[in-house]
Amino acid sequence: MRYLLFSLLWLLAGVAQAAPAGKAYISIIIDDLGQSSERDSRTLALPGPITLAVMPDTPHATDFARQAHKAGKTVILHMPMDPATGPYAWHPGTPLPELASRLDAALAKVPYAAGLNNHMGSRMTAQREPMTWLMGELQRRHLFFVDSRTSAATVAAAEAQAQDVAHVSRDVFLDDVRTVEAIEGQLHQAVALAQRQGSAVVIGHPYPQTLQVLERELPRLKSEGVVLIGLRQMISVRSNQAMPAHGKHGRYSNR
Repeated sequence: MRYLLFSLLWLLAGVAQAAPAGKAYISIIIDDLGQSSERDSRTLALPGPITLAVMPDTPHATDFARQAHKAGKTVILHMPMDPATGPYAWHPGTPLPELASRLDAALAKVPYAAGLNNHMGSRMTAQREPMTWLMGELQRRHLFFVDSRTSAATVAAAEAQAQDVAHVSRDVFLDDVRTVEAIEGQLHQAVALAQRQGSAVVIGHPYPQTLQVLERELPRLKSEGVVLIGLRQMISVRSNQAMPAHGKHGRYSNR
């Protein structure tokens, strides 16, 4: 119920505009931003409502988050989680007060963050106690969650669903193989998935090859019957339901 209220408020505030009539929607997140001014600027120039995931332990994190917000883009915190390292990273066994301190510090480095997704995190997102705590904290802060699904053992989205936290899960990684041909293939896979199940959430990185493909292909999505929408609208479209690859009957399998 709280999730539905937040979704309605977002829509009424005009943050997420209604997409044209259609059944196939894609949202794209670009991770690992804040490291390179050149790549950050090129990513920011991509057409449409691309979501920008900014790492807190990067030299340009704060400035780029402000720049992206000013440009009307959705900014999220790309939160380092084990096996990621660094001053903000979460690790299994770390006491909750320390996890809270690291989350506070990371959010302070990435102003205007509307939500959070995990950077790496294959070990951390499988830990139920800290994921349960995190979802309660995001609910308290009115932030949404994106499960990057770096591991099939993740319980993060399931805990978000259990607590009615606004969230989605990633369907396709664009650039595990960093060639133009492979990235094109992954984007076509995402389009086909969106056409089949109604929506697809895609994650990529600011690699030159990824940006080259997106710069060329994003303007063509409409001709393929696919609507590029922002993450807030995707959350509304999916209504906190798991996609078939992630569970059954809308419920995540790792409950």
